[in-house]
Amino acid sequence: MKMNKREFLRGAGALSVLTLLPGCTWDGLGGKRLRTAHIGVGSMGGEDLNAISSHQMVDVVALCDVDANNLAAALKLHPNAKTFIDYRDLFKEMKDQIDAVIVSTPDHTHAPASMMAMSHDKPVYCQKPLTHHVSEARAMRTMATEKNLVTQMGIQVHSFYDYKLATLLIQSGIIGKVSTVRAWCPKNWGYDGVAPEGSDPVPAHLDWNLWLGTSKEREFKENVYHPANWRKLMDYGCGTLGDMGVHIFDTPYNALKLDVPKTITTSCRQPTGFGYPENNVVTYEFPATEYTAETLKWVWYDGPGAPEMHSDLELPNGDPLPDQGAMFIGEKGNLLLPHFMELPRHIVDGVYQELDTDLINSFELGTPIRNYEAEGKMHYHQFVDACLGKTTTSAPFSYSAKLTETILLGVIAGRFPNETLHWDTAQAKFSEEKANEFLKGDYRTF
Repeated sequence: MKMNKREFLRGAGALSVLTLLPGCTWDGLGGKRLRTAHIGVGSMGGEDLNAISSHQMVDVVALCDVDANNLAAALKLHPNAKTFIDYRDLFKEMKDQIDAVIVSTPDHTHAPASMMAMSHDKPVYCQKPLTHHVSEARAMRTMATEKNLVTQMGIQVHSFYDYKLATLLIQSGIIGKVSTVRAWCPKNWGYDGVAPEGSDPVPAHLDWNLWLGTSKEREFKENVYHPANWRKLMDYGCGTLGDMGVHIFDTPYNALKLDVPKTITTSCRQPTGFGYPENNVVTYEFPATEYTAETLKWVWYDGPGAPEMHSDLELPNGDPLPDQGAMFIGEKGNLLLPHFMELPRHIVDGVYQELDTDLINSFELGTPIRNYEAEGKMHYHQFVDACLGKTTTSAPFSYSAKLTETILLGVIAGRFPNETLHWDTAQAKFSEEKANEFLKGDYRTF
């Protein structure tokens, strides 16, 4: 079975003209068990598999991975599941035997696999960032909405106590209207070197053609793409911004009820066309919401040494910043949100403030679990329970596609260092025509 760009767009929709499949109404399984199919079961996919299958109402019925070693390890844990190396074969054979699909592949495969699952009316849990291209994010959001499907993006901390608390504190007006957000991560999912030359033999356990999927054909090089370094490379990942940025952006984005930005400017090295810059400073300007000043400025720092110091980031008592996190700058003070599993910290005039216990109790959040293994499953189980008709998801594609679009606009701006790009959300294009070619991918038939 082949998939090319025309076929994907026929099923998913182009950037501005979407061809939609007939809608359906998802009303849960009426008390039945949830049969899940897992596309990508190595590394993060293995974690997703373990978390989803830990729900007592889940039966894992299908496993799919292009790496036979990953597949064998997953099969040991779920010996009754059928195995596939090509997700297209999975749907062809088992579309009537699965109830939900979990997509945990490299970023460039998220949309093709998820769109195919949704075309078969399957709820989808998809890892972050939701897609590799802006056009895909819009197409996935539209299809999920039109089909009324249960969806969830894999941003587990969205369901953690500290992030929900920070959201409610901001919306309570604890620091007033917010004018600036500064967020940072020193992780280095960038590569400033040149593209490798030559090729290495493809390992017997890897189907390289299927790993490449709809991306352009490329020779295999050991330790360059699979299993881990693809995040650093433009054709497959989205850099540090697309990885950790999704987690760290999520709470401020949600708390402030932001839409997509008006302008984006990135300070970084000149593009190489192969790897993402190792250091980036991305500045967004957002339109106002009820929780922001007339304009919201958002500055993201990533790479070794991040963040660049700024007076907004100075902490009381000369305390060091957390390794990763976000700072809300408001008219009545600041709120620091470390990443992760630490309480937000309220700062006024350079002094830490005690959080109002009565206010926090009024949110009815309970107490923090402070155990990642336990708390991390909440986001996954929420998806399962939503599929069973018991609840709704907190990061559906209607929300996470806009968050992903925002992230990806910053990724694109890195191709034009120190130039301000202007985004027209209604037209789904930049005013700077040269940037528009990066809004979608050129799908390869594979």
